[in-house]
Amino acid sequence: MPKPARPVLHALRVHPVKSMAGCTPDSADVEPWGLAGDRRWALIDAAGRAVTQRQRPRMALARAEPRPDGGIRLTAPGIDPLVIGVPRADDTVVADIFGTKVESVLAGPDARDADGTRHDVHRSLSRYLGVEVRLVHLDDPAVRRPVDPAYARPGETVSFADGFPLLVTTTASLDSLNSLIAQGDHPDEGPLPMERFRPNLVVAGTSPWEEDDWRRIAVGEVTFRVAKPCGRCVITTTDQRTGERGKEPLRTLGHYRRFDGKLVFGQNLVPESTGTLRLGDPVTVLE
Repeated sequence: MPKPARPVLHALRVHPVKSMAGCTPDSADVEPWGLAGDRRWALIDAAGRAVTQRQRPRMALARAEPRPDGGIRLTAPGIDPLVIGVPRADDTVVADIFGTKVESVLAGPDARDADGTRHDVHRSLSRYLGVEVRLVHLDDPAVRRPVDPAYARPGETVSFADGFPLLVTTTASLDSLNSLIAQGDHPDEGPLPMERFRPNLVVAGTSPWEEDDWRRIAVGEVTFRVAKPCGRCVITTTDQRTGERGKEPLRTLGHYRRFDGKLVFGQNLVPESTGTLRLGDPVTVLE
């Protein structure tokens, strides 16, 4: 595929449940705390701590799709597809998202499969992962969880994402990283697909690593502030289609993309405005 004459929005990714597989829509609305429906649900353990692929790589094989009413349709190996509605806000629980306490709402225990049969979603997911988990919903992202004050402006909030409303990556940087992996000690692990990095926005038509220098960008009608580079964790070594782990890309990022002690790929974004993003939207570097 020829390189676009200018940067454009190449792909969108929405992950309704934190650390599960998501979907790739042709368009998505930008809300102050991220893409509509992105990471509004999460799993927590018995102590209230977030459960992610860091501890349970098998989460990669579970997929959540958003529903128009804000609920989700959840599928996973060995589990009948379940439809889970938005819970009422009267059963709250505190979720610990990497040290940040977030008031959230416990999902109702009754989910329904295609035949209308009821299932206990907490029990089904606990059995699937082999550890006790509960599914929670972030009912009001406008007030529940502020962005890290070291990088935020007053009033900025975030969903159950790791720390910032959105993550942007570029196809050129992935191509460059895959070239480096091919020259390294584990060339058989590449090339890696973009899904390893779980971005919200994927931009085509840039130079490799050009995003390192971005401070503000516009995607179509929506503007974003670039908050900080995204430090990567063990989830990137997890094959999102099998749940198996390898050495890459952390080994190669450690050699070539280590900044301030972090292995960097992609940039975290905070919306400055709201609107609708569509594939093919022009991407303009404002600063």
